[in-house]
Amino acid sequence: MMPDFQAWFAGARLTAGAFLLLAGLSGCAALVPQTMSLRDAWPQGVAERSELREVPFFAQREYQCGPAALATTLVHAGTAVTPDELVKRVYLPGREGSLQVEMLAAPRRYGKLSYPLAPRFDDLLREVAAGNPVLVLQDTGVGFITNWHYAVVVGFDYPAGELHLRSGETRRLAVPFTVFEYTWKKSNYWAMLTLPPDRIAATASETVHLAAVAAMERVAAPDASFAAYAAALQRWPDNVAAGIGLAHRHYARGELEQAAAVLRRTHARHPQAVAVINNLAHTLSDLQRNEEALALIEQAATPAGSPYAAAVRETRALILHRLGRDS
Repeated sequence: MMPDFQAWFAGARLTAGAFLLLAGLSGCAALVPQTMSLRDAWPQGVAERSELREVPFFAQREYQCGPAALATTLVHAGTAVTPDELVKRVYLPGREGSLQVEMLAAPRRYGKLSYPLAPRFDDLLREVAAGNPVLVLQDTGVGFITNWHYAVVVGFDYPAGELHLRSGETRRLAVPFTVFEYTWKKSNYWAMLTLPPDRIAATASETVHLAAVAAMERVAAPDASFAAYAAALQRWPDNVAAGIGLAHRHYARGELEQAAAVLRRTHARHPQAVAVINNLAHTLSDLQRNEEALALIEQAATPAGSPYAAAVRETRALILHRLGRDS
C-alpha cells in the first residue's frame, strides 16, 4: 500500500503537547532528508507496519526521561529494574538529565549489551521490525528553546507515515516521520539498543558489535561475556577477537580443553595471529602438552616493538621451565 504523503507532510500540528511540526516543514526537504528518502524508497525486506506491543512502559518523572526510557529497554531485554533504580546510574541532577555515555554504560552493569546504532532511519526501522525497541535522543524544544528528551521507538506505520513511541507520560505516542526526524536530527540521529548478551542487532557491524562486547566484559559478570563471545563467533567465525574472547572465558572457567579447541579453530583461520599462537601455546602447556606447546610458540614471529613480544617471551620461558630446559 502506498502512503498518503499529504498526511505525512501535513501543516502545523501539536502531538500530545510534546512536539510541534513547524509550518512549512513539508516544503523544506533539507530539514528531514532521511524522511524524504523513505518517501521515495522504503527499506527492502521491511514490513510496512510493525509494533512491539509487549514492550513495557514507565511514565517519566520530571526531567527523568533517561531512567524511564532505559528501564523500558532493559526490562524488555530481560532485566528486572525500575527507573528509580537507574536514577543513580544515569541521572545527573546538575544537568537535569542524562548524558549518552551514562545511558550506554548502565546496561553493561546488568550484563546487557549497549549497541549504538548508525545514524540512519533505515537502521532504526530494521531494528524495530526485528523486535528490538530503539532508544533515541531528541530535542523537542521549540525555536531557540532546547529540550533534550529520551524516548523508545516501538513501532511504525508506513502508510500512515508515523512512528510509535514510549515517551514521557504517554504509553503510545504516534509521531509523524517528519516531526520525529526533525527532533531526532538535532542529536545527530543518536540511538542505541539494549540487548541480551547472546543477541546481535539486525543491523550489526562486526567491529562495533565486538567493541560493545568488550565494553560489557569489563564490568559485567563473566557469564554475560561468555554468551556474547559465543554468539559473536557463531555469527563471525573468522573474527579473531571473538575467538580469543571465548577461549579466555573458557580458560577462566577452568575449561582448558574447550579453550584449546576454540583457539585451534581460530589458529587454523589465522595462522599468523601472534596473540592466538601465544594463548594456544600457554593453554597447551597448562594441559601438560609442553612439547607441542614449545613447537607452537617457536612459530610466533614477534619483531622488536611488537606489543606481544613480552608475552611470547614469558610463555616460551614458562614452557622451557616446565620441560626442565631453563637457559
